[in-house]
Amino acid sequence: MNDYLATTDIIDWQHPEVAALSAALAKGATGPVETARRCFTWVRDEVRHTLDIQAGPLTCTASEVLRHRVGFCYAKSHLLAALLRANGLPAGLCYQRLAHESGFCLHGFNAVHLPGLGWYRIDARGNKPGIDTVFEPPSVRLAYAATAPGEATDPTVYAHPLPVVVAKLRAHADWQSFAADLPDQTLATV
Repeated sequence: MNDYLATTDIIDWQHPEVAALSAALAKGATGPVETARRCFTWVRDEVRHTLDIQAGPLTCTASEVLRHRVGFCYAKSHLLAALLRANGLPAGLCYQRLAHESGFCLHGFNAVHLPGLGWYRIDARGNKPGIDTVFEPPSVRLAYAATAPGEATDPTVYAHPLPVVVAKLRAHADWQSFAADLPDQTLATV
C-alpha cells in the first residue's frame, strides 16, 4: 500500500496548500470514511471541470488544481488522490475508455481503500445535468457507464497516473488544445 500513500510530482500532497486543506477536511471527522467523503465532496463541488466552464488554465498536479480550482477529470483525480493520501488513506487512479465525438478518450477517477470495504471507486468529475456522482459506500456511482462498443472500465487501481495522461497534459499550453487531443489508450478489462 505504500505506493498508494506516496507523494509524487503529480500527486504532491506534501505541498503546503494541499496538506493544509487535507488537514482542514479531516478535522473533527469521525473516521476514515467520513474523511474520504469530505475530500470527495470538496473536490467534486469546489473544483470546476474545465469543459463545464470552458475556461481556466490547463492543470495537472494536485497543487495546480487546488490553486486554480479548475481541471479536467484527470487533474481533479490527482487532487483527490493527494487529499486522501495526505490523510493516510490509500488512494489510486482509475480509468474508463469512453466513446467521444472524434473516437475514444480516457476518463479519470479514483479509488480509495476503506477499512472493511477495500477499494471503493469514486468519481469527483463534478455534477451537472445528466451526471450525479455520490459517495455512498458500498454503492458506486460513476459519472459515466462504459457500455457502448469499444468502451471499457479498467479494473486496475493505479498508484500513479497513466503516462499517456500526464504526457498529454504536459504537451499542451491551454485547455482548448488539450480538449481537441484528449488522451486515449486501450485498457485492461474484466
